[in-house]
Amino acid sequence: MAATQRYSNFSIALHWLIAVLIIAAFILGNIMVDMRISPTKLKYFSYHKWLGVTVLAFVAVRLISRLMSKAPPYPDNMGKVQTYLANGTHILLYVLMFAVPLSGYFYTLAAGYPVVYLGLFDLPVLIAPNPEIKDSLKSLHEILNKVMFVLVLLHVAAALKHHFYDKDGLLNRMRPGI
Repeated sequence: MAATQRYSNFSIALHWLIAVLIIAAFILGNIMVDMRISPTKLKYFSYHKWLGVTVLAFVAVRLISRLMSKAPPYPDNMGKVQTYLANGTHILLYVLMFAVPLSGYFYTLAAGYPVVYLGLFDLPVLIAPNPEIKDSLKSLHEILNKVMFVLVLLHVAAALKHHFYDKDGLLNRMRPGI
């Protein structure tokens, strides 16, 4: 594929960095919720929060970058339905990449705990502790995570389908190092 049909190296790097951070946060989140309360569990909760805040920051940068530059065109073999589904999936992924960390952030605040980023500084307390909404925010965070997990799997499956079945070069738009 021509260089003009690829995302910028900056966008590619952010894409893969965000992907790794989301996977790490998801794995850590699943590990820590099943642990009994301990210093290790509390440490994992902090790491999970740090990952979420970092994802939120990088996604904001990625969205600004994406809005400032045009995406490479889809392959000619993609019909209107596939293009619509791809664009819709990308939009939903962006919404979820904001909604998941924000729902976790508000759940933490509603539970009465601060978010101290990297152990260095407190993030703003935007809501007071509120036990009445704490469980709802926790459920929302879990549901949004599950929806994002499914969408990420669809995103990966579609990319692999384009690469191995359609052989249309779509995956090369976001592949690093080519």
